[in-house]
Parts: sequence; C-alpha cells; structure tokens
Amino acid sequence: MKKIHSRAESGETLHGLRKRLHSIIFESDTTAGKWFDVVLLWAIVLSVLSVMLESVKSIDAQYGQWLRVTEWFFTFLFTLEYLTRLFSVDRPLRYAFSFFGIVDFLAVLPGYLGLYFTQTQYLLVIRTIRLLRVFRIFKLARYLNEAEVLLAALKASRAKVTVFLGSVVTLVVIMGTIMYLIEGAASGFTSIPMSIYWAIVTLTTVGYGDIAPQTAIGQAVASLVMILGYAIIAVPTGIVTVELAAASRKRSALYCPGCDAEIHDDDARHCKHCGARLKAVSSSK
Repeated sequence: MKKIHSRAESGETLHGLRKRLHSIIFESDTTAGKWFDVVLLWAIVLSVLSVMLESVKSIDAQYGQWLRVTEWFFTFLFTLEYLTRLFSVDRPLRYAFSFFGIVDFLAVLPGYLGLYFTQTQYLLVIRTIRLLRVFRIFKLARYLNEAEVLLAALKASRAKVTVFLGSVVTLVVIMGTIMYLIEGAASGFTSIPMSIYWAIVTLTTVGYGDIAPQTAIGQAVASLVMILGYAIIAVPTGIVTVELAAASRKRSALYCPGCDAEIHDDDARHCKHCGARLKAVSSSK
C-alpha cells in the first residue's frame, strides 16, 4: 500500500511539475511566462548576432573562439528548452510536428550538424523565425489577424498562381530555346539551360547582363521578352489582391468572441477553431 501511495504521490508531483512548466513556457499571461518569453527572445537575438559576427573574418580571427563558445551555450540552452517543451505538453508528438515545434527543432539542429559538416552552423539564423512569438507576448493580436487574412488569400489563390507559374515556365523554355537557335555559343548561349537562365533573368526584369544577344533578331526577341516581363509581373499581384479583398470581406462579416478569429466562411455559424457561435463584427466590436 505504501508503494502504491508513493507512486501516486510521485505521479501527482510529476503532473504538477508539467503543469507548472506549461504555464511558464506556453502562457505569457503570467508574470513568470512573460519573463520566460522575454529572456528567450533576447537569447534568440544574441545567438543570431553571434553567428552573423562569426562570418566576418576580421572579427572571427580575433574573437572566433568566444563566439563558438557562445554558439554552443545557446545551442545547449535551446536544446534544453525544446526538451522541456516536449515534456510539459500532453501530446509531445503533436507539438513536435506543429509549426513552432518544427522551428524549435530546426533552431538546434544546425549546431549539431556543424560537428560533421563545415559551415552548417550558419543555418542557426533560422532562430529568427522564433521571434514570431513576440506577437503573442505583447498581445499584438491584430497583427496575427492580418497575417491570417494574408494566409487565407494566398491559400485561395494557390491554384491560379500554380497555373500561372506553369505558363511562365513553358514560356521561358520556349524563349530560351529560340534564343539558343538564334544566338548560339558565340554570344554566350552555350546550351538550352543557359539560354533558359537568360530568359528567366530577362522576363523577371532582373537583367544581370552577363549574357546578351548580339544579333538584330536576338535583340528583337529580347525586347519582346522584356515587354512580356512587365505584363507578367502584374498577373500574380492581381490574383492575390482579389483574394485578399475577398478574405478581408470575410473577416469583416463575422467575428468569433471565443478565440478572436476573423476569417470564416460566408455561411458559417460556428467558429472552426474553437466552436463558439459567431457574431457580426458590428455587434461584437
């Protein structure tokens, strides 16, 4: 009986510890949680700064050893934090495969890869993505709502944009092949892939100038590609703009008092995120 009672107490203690850690790590409403997040954000900034300074050869030559010690300190710190997050949640795998879970894992992975592959430690700058938590910490919910509108617009326009990109790929392949036949290796168009590269650079109006047509026919084709470039750039912008306006109208029509979400289907009655009954914005705000 004593052993069973001892196990029960141990289980309760462990559950209490997980609950306490969860409130500190995931809930910024508490004082401890807010301090944890603020310290974490400063740690992220300092760790990324150390990685950036290490890439400067003059600084690396003088302070390289200290910078690498700093990198490993933050790597171990973020590793401990990541493991603590997994320990404090009820479903560790669900968190591990969530957006922030994957980002937290990628924030520590390059440090260990650096033991086997050179210069992979520079990928530690991915930790800057973790700064997105600043929106949650400082209650900038309106920015999250605007981000939700943008994501909804991008998701709605992905089919049209995919078709558009397919058309552009076809166009640059055709134009690149034509320029290869017109100009040839003498003008720098040594192969069809190289000519396609020129077509992409020209169509996007980047214009590096490393390859240029020399014949009159080639220059005429190049002029056509440049004009098409200006027309093509406007297409995805228009597609996303239309969907963005539609997403904004959806946001302005319905509002969830439960989770503050503002993106819902026109015929929705309950929030798809929390299940609360939706209200009109005019009556709830």
